[in-house]
Amino acid sequence: MVKTEDAPSTADGWKEVFGRNRSVPPPSQTVRLAADSHLTQSRGFQLCLSRISASHLPQEISESDQDVSYQLRVTLFDRTHQHFFGRTWKSRPQKMKSSRITFNEVLYFHTCLQLPSTVVVAELVSLSPRPDGSQHALGRGFSLLELFTGRTEAPAADGDRRLNLHHGSPRSLLHPLLKKTADYSSLLKPVEESHLECAIKNHPALDSVMHLLPENVLVSGDGNIPGLVASPAGDALLRPQLLKTLPFTLSRLSVSLRPSLETFESQLLQLINADCQHTKQPGSDAALRAVVIQERRLHVGVHNGWCFLDKPQVVVLEPLVSGPRGRADSTSKQSKDSSSASPLPQTLGLRSSLELRLANHHALAVVFQLECVFSAPIGRETMLSATSTSRAAFMQCLRWGAWCPFQEPDAWKGGGEVQLVLRGGGGGGGGGGSTLPNPYGVMVYSAQTAARTPSSAPISAADSAQDTITFHLSSTVERKPSTAGASLRAKSGDASLQRRSPSSPSLSQKFVPAASPPDSPQGPGLSLSQLAATSRHPTISRSGSALPWQQSSPSLLHPSPLASAHQLSHVVYSGVSGMAHLEVELQQEGGVSPQDDGGQLQELPFTPVHAPVITLGTSVPSACSVSSRVSMAHLYSAGFPNIVDHRGEAAEVLDPTEPLPFDPQREESDPLQGNLLVLQFLAFSRAPSAAVPPDWPASVYFTFQFYRFPPVTSQQLKLLTSDKIQQKCAGSLPCILASINTDGSVNSGSPGLQLQFRVDESFLKPGEKRCFLCYLALHSLQVDVWDSESLLLIGSTAVQLKYMLRQGKSAVQALHEVEVLTTDYAGDETLLASANLAHQSSSGPMTVHTIVRGRLHVRTGNIGCPVDPSRRKAADAMRSHIITPREVTVGFKGGSLSPRNILQLNARNAAQAHRLETGGHGDLLARGGATGDERRKLEAMAAVHRREGRGDLRVAELKDAATEAPPREGVHWIPRISERAKAEGIASMLSRAITTEHLLFASLGSAHYMEFVLKNPFNVPQTVTVRSDDPELSVITSTEEWAHFKVLTKTPTRLEENMFHLEEGCPGPRVYLRPKESVHIPLKYQSFRCDHSAALQGPSFLPAGRGSQLARKNLSNIVAAKTVKVTFEAEDGKPMAILQVNVEPTPHAVDQTFRLYHPELCFLKKAIRLPPWQQPAANDPDGPAHVSVRCSDPNVVCQTRMPVPGEPQDVYIKVPGSASPHMKMFYVMVFTDRWTATPSQVWQLYVHFLERLDVSCVSGQRSSHSLVLRGRQAARRVKCFSSHPQESKVEPDGVFVLPPAAVQELQLQVQPWRAGGRFLFVNAVDVEQRRLITGWLLCLNVRRPVLSKAFEVCIPVGGRRGSSRKITYTNPYDSGRSFLLRSDHPDLLQFKEDKFQVGGEESYTIGLRFASSQSPGSLEILVFVNNLEEKTEETFCVRVTYS
Repeated sequence: MVKTEDAPSTADGWKEVFGRNRSVPPPSQTVRLAADSHLTQSRGFQLCLSRISASHLPQEISESDQDVSYQLRVTLFDRTHQHFFGRTWKSRPQKMKSSRITFNEVLYFHTCLQLPSTVVVAELVSLSPRPDGSQHALGRGFSLLELFTGRTEAPAADGDRRLNLHHGSPRSLLHPLLKKTADYSSLLKPVEESHLECAIKNHPALDSVMHLLPENVLVSGDGNIPGLVASPAGDALLRPQLLKTLPFTLSRLSVSLRPSLETFESQLLQLINADCQHTKQPGSDAALRAVVIQERRLHVGVHNGWCFLDKPQVVVLEPLVSGPRGRADSTSKQSKDSSSASPLPQTLGLRSSLELRLANHHALAVVFQLECVFSAPIGRETMLSATSTSRAAFMQCLRWGAWCPFQEPDAWKGGGEVQLVLRGGGGGGGGGGSTLPNPYGVMVYSAQTAARTPSSAPISAADSAQDTITFHLSSTVERKPSTAGASLRAKSGDASLQRRSPSSPSLSQKFVPAASPPDSPQGPGLSLSQLAATSRHPTISRSGSALPWQQSSPSLLHPSPLASAHQLSHVVYSGVSGMAHLEVELQQEGGVSPQDDGGQLQELPFTPVHAPVITLGTSVPSACSVSSRVSMAHLYSAGFPNIVDHRGEAAEVLDPTEPLPFDPQREESDPLQGNLLVLQFLAFSRAPSAAVPPDWPASVYFTFQFYRFPPVTSQQLKLLTSDKIQQKCAGSLPCILASINTDGSVNSGSPGLQLQFRVDESFLKPGEKRCFLCYLALHSLQVDVWDSESLLLIGSTAVQLKYMLRQGKSAVQALHEVEVLTTDYAGDETLLASANLAHQSSSGPMTVHTIVRGRLHVRTGNIGCPVDPSRRKAADAMRSHIITPREVTVGFKGGSLSPRNILQLNARNAAQAHRLETGGHGDLLARGGATGDERRKLEAMAAVHRREGRGDLRVAELKDAATEAPPREGVHWIPRISERAKAEGIASMLSRAITTEHLLFASLGSAHYMEFVLKNPFNVPQTVTVRSDDPELSVITSTEEWAHFKVLTKTPTRLEENMFHLEEGCPGPRVYLRPKESVHIPLKYQSFRCDHSAALQGPSFLPAGRGSQLARKNLSNIVAAKTVKVTFEAEDGKPMAILQVNVEPTPHAVDQTFRLYHPELCFLKKAIRLPPWQQPAANDPDGPAHVSVRCSDPNVVCQTRMPVPGEPQDVYIKVPGSASPHMKMFYVMVFTDRWTATPSQVWQLYVHFLERLDVSCVSGQRSSHSLVLRGRQAARRVKCFSSHPQESKVEPDGVFVLPPAAVQELQLQVQPWRAGGRFLFVNAVDVEQRRLITGWLLCLNVRRPVLSKAFEVCIPVGGRRGSSRKITYTNPYDSGRSFLLRSDHPDLLQFKEDKFQVGGEESYTIGLRFASSQSPGSLEILVFVNNLEEKTEETFCVRVTYS
């Protein structure tokens, strides 16, 4: 390339532009201060430098030297931290004429550091030539330009400025005396009669090109900025125009490292492990553990020499065996038997493709960065114990490279392969010696260090080769579908929604974008190592740690936001929730027909389109915040019950805003092993909103489920407010919660609601203590808050449970203040109002608004209780998974059978007698008589019938017949029955002798592993058949599955391969046993069925006067208790051993709760986005990632599909509909291991079925509709409630009586204020029983009204009094009329009079009052002029610009 001078040129390439435009970052303290001041939006500015008037410049140089020129150098400076940052801009040299130096330069920059400490320093430099051709620069003075005042939202100088020139150099600003000086004029000496004339003003046109320039960089309009259209006038930034960008696809990408992938990574790991050996303390256990490579990642971004045009994409590379073109197999998909014989991977490849948007400019470059994620063990220095095997991840850049596609476009436009040499660090590795820094700003690994490190293997001649990356680049626009299938895919991709990984969420608004085409997916924003999370089930973790809580990294114990899963699922939009099937696209195509009649259609790559419910990171309540002192005083003066320990002392207070150090050894050594967990719901703070009245809600109730306890539905709680205290306080105070008696009065006892959960040795199963501590450490309690009057869901929140860990203390307590969030969905108006509904897409873009409904004040506590040491040992002991039959050393010595056997024989005899009696033998005995023995036996049979409660008149008649009838010969049936019963009793006794009972605590979805020791008692070999009478208890026949469970349960027994023999038609697997041989039979019990009965919607009615309710242990109704028998049959069909498993139900913990609302009597089809924890580590011995789901309801279809690499994964459910107001409840279990041992997540789903009403209306205008309410068996007192009372009302609005089996017509009045799709809810509630009768789901399609006039107003930002304007309205009628004024933004626009009267054809002046704003921007406000019937007469549009 041609070497250029310092002056920028449009012919410069990317390397020259990047090397010349490096900048210094601002101080990190200033960046944090700007973020804390909510200055996150960067603003563009224009700085005009006119001239310098310098009559008395210092004369250090000769006046006769005519070659002296002057230059102006401008830099940004932070005077608080005395730090120059950005890039120094230099003007063109100018001559001095008549004591004036004219520059006429225009600079542009954008910054978010709109703080008073940010100033501009302009230095005047004289340039004189030297004999060697260089120039001598000498500072002649400098000036300071203050950009912002104390009001950070407005610049200080918006106009012309005249700045003094000071003596010295700008380096004098670094003097310590100036650090805390606000006014520099007292310390800087000005140059007499020397001034700099300049002007500073806002430049909004720079907003469109901010992505081309980094922040805090000064640039002139004629600078070389790739991506910007050059201006003929020379100033391209005055009215900037962007170059057109086109989509390109990067495919068939592979990376080759020298001399081979294995050698390169082994040398790298040797260096890292050697460094760990030197840094670890001597004798540390963690020093002996090796660092391993967890994954390889590639960053791909487009760079213009100044900055990245967009956030670089991150993709995960996989080792490939067959090179960059083979891509047939990966080492992760090969079987274990053939892995040793297969060749080692040689390259790293990307199986999918990437989409890039590029502009045709020779200085645009595609920058690659190869990065490795390493997994290192956590040692003694962490807060976990020394035996922890948790691992921490760190990343290191290995190679990078930059390629300019438009410098030589002919090399790749024909479909040719592009090969790029990658660079290493320190001037070595791969790319050779180059001092060009990394555009990503990170340190790069150098291969020269590895070459200097002694190694056992000699470095071959292949090491001289270079590290390269190979790929193909093609234009997406040029690719056209060549087949009918391709055209269908293209059309389906255009109609579908783009689905991406969720980025950082916003608490105010989130947009669900459309899905990318399957053939070119977007790369994920984060890799698997950054998103990995540890399972909550300690008994099946892949980690080999001895304690369950050591499986998670210490960061999991810091305050974490709630994964508020069901916040996005409170409503279901029909167009979004429905699956978009392929048949819809085939019908729209029309011209495509199969080639062969009657042939099988081939399925195309297609993904159902849903509005996915995001489980993580969408609606995140903020961490616990601290209320004002007035609010805290108000809470503590309410008289809530105190939390004290067992000695009566106050519990220690923990701060939820501080991280909690967790030591599991303290929990195990705590003498107080009993725990009394306390939940106190104290108060609720309402959030003001225009959609609801200020006193809403008036009363609430809560629903949640804690650990394995039954679900809790609290009683009705009243929100108490004090008007006197509210008037004295500037802000709103929290409303104290108080229980309500059955008569509706407020309980006079202690305020709040207190619930207690006792967890001790009587509640916990053996070995469950560690699981319970893990649950407290890693989980949050999800609480749903309901309006107890309307039975509408207010919102949901989560309380972190880790602050219930006592850590050796007698009692702890913590006060939480958490946000209660809900979501509101809004659709695009253009899609909803489309006239061509037949060809409309089945889904449209939805905007999700996250709304803060209030703040809940909750106090959590844990009181330690002493327990019996013997019972404590039994509760802490782990149950063995090996079942050994008891040894039978003595046989049956004769004598009578046990009383239990006698009762069983008598019962059988009674049954035989009853059968004989019903067959006519009773009449025969009555006619022939019975002997004395026969009479006694018949009396015993009657006694058995009476004892079992089944005696009747026929038994009495049988006894009387035996007494009165004469003796009769030939009755021989009773002795035969007795002998048969005796034989059955002996067989039953022998069967019990070989039966081994095992108690099993089963929970939903969890697999319980056990090994039964089967011994062959014979001297001859036997082939034993294992038969189970319940399919939920099965034999593990797979060797890999057996090994998996042995590792998870830490069962130290021998593993045998090919142990079982399976035959078709055989009742079970068979196993061969040698004489007197014992083998371990692996068994697994796993159940996915449970009871789906759900509690009725509404608060519970608890006895009055009980402020503290104790939650007790109840038997689970989730999994049914039963007995399962496993019989081990010998070759002759007789049992050799019997295993009787007694299943005792155990409730399970629920990770997340989803509440979905759907129209009645139709299928609900929904997608739930899996959180990032579903992918296991790359070095997982169980093979590639495998995610599976199971549902507890067999009538619900639940499935998941393997996604395209880089795309998120969803769980699809299809639920059959029911009638309103039925509520269906079921569980979904998500497994991330191959053998579905234990669910990583258990979701509880509630589907509320409502009557649907489609409403099409115009915004601002009232429309009426009819609702039909049908009565039930009894008369009820009913009241209707709306979720948006400001937009919808139901008549009658009060309480009315609904007669039995009657039909009541209700009038619904809807008056929405915003255009688009909306969802409203209406509930009909029984006010006496607090039960839901019927619910309606209103699907609104709101259209914009026809605008009559449009206005525009500009309001300054930061004003306190707002602004007033006037609009003239003329009555078009001949007679006088009364009109109403409405606005769609009542918080920003208020009217002088909401109602006015004007005569016929007369004019009226409407007074408008606009509220002030603290941030710039613009929006449109609609003004509706309605008649008295709320029908819109005129609509005005006012565009308000805040600047």
